[in-house]
Amino acid sequence: MKFEGIPSLYHPVKIGLLELPGNLFLAPVAGYTDRAFRSICTECGADFSFTELASAEALARGGKATNSLIRRGENEKRYAIQLFGHDPQVMYRAALSLAALHPEAVDINCGCPVPKVVKTGAGSALMKEPALLGRIVEAVARASGEALGGAPITVKMRSGWDSQHLNYAECARIAAEAGAAMVTLHPRTKAQGYGGKSDWLHLADLVSRLKIPVTGSGDLYSPEDAERMLRETGCAAVMFARGAEGNPFIFSETRSYLATGSWIPASFEERIAAAMRHLTMLSADIGERAACREMRKQFCAYTKAPPGKKGEAGSAALRNRLVFAETIEDYKTILREFGVNAFPPI
Repeated sequence: MKFEGIPSLYHPVKIGLLELPGNLFLAPVAGYTDRAFRSICTECGADFSFTELASAEALARGGKATNSLIRRGENEKRYAIQLFGHDPQVMYRAALSLAALHPEAVDINCGCPVPKVVKTGAGSALMKEPALLGRIVEAVARASGEALGGAPITVKMRSGWDSQHLNYAECARIAAEAGAAMVTLHPRTKAQGYGGKSDWLHLADLVSRLKIPVTGSGDLYSPEDAERMLRETGCAAVMFARGAEGNPFIFSETRSYLATGSWIPASFEERIAAAMRHLTMLSADIGERAACREMRKQFCAYTKAPPGKKGEAGSAALRNRLVFAETIEDYKTILREFGVNAFPPI
């Protein structure tokens, strides 16, 4: 039976006092959701975007490098800054420092499983200390009331530390009672990292427990995945992470699928054009050399076919060449050798 679309699955979301026009979000992904990429995703229909995680310690000390990660994109009307940290007072000072950036929300990272974050007691380590998570939410909410106009506080978490310690319900309840206006659940444990399958039953369970909006993340690689998560779990919104890497078009594709039951994948040429625009904008932000190095992994994502789709002939060989590009002209030369000749204006 052909899927005819369920337009009601795409709808506005209210997070505290913040009203969003739709429910397709870009997740915070370290090393990927830079300002340039968020801008492209916004153009492609992302309703809300989150910066990559920023160190509260660095912000509280006035770190300029961290500030460069979290500036608003020129076309971002609505965005959230994600903070990670372990000390409520440091998180409070970090949130105060965001006043000049005017984020629409501040997100607390309670899910990152990377060792260098976890060993500081931040990220998914906070799920081992629910009471501390509550104090952090309270501290950031207090800072928001004092300096950010009451911008809502959100929390992104995992199902728990491991399969024997699934405490997402407790952590989410404590976060909500402390002042969180939305919880995003990536239903994997810290022990799983990014492997295995995310358990959407955890997400459906959390939706049934909380009165605030619950956003779902995990294993969203296609419009069909997003439709199924929204329908099966009842979550208020979906948050694309790895599924958006190299494919900012997933937002417009998902909106089309929800509305009509069909979608057309972006062509290889469209993906390369988006990658070149990404490179150009990132170069303006951090300098050409740094951007070209950073974009090597991004180009690998842009040149891979979406799940279930056939890859472009020669794309593997193209990726093997692109990882050595040092300048924008290097990227253009390599792409021309593979038959790509049209580039967006700089």
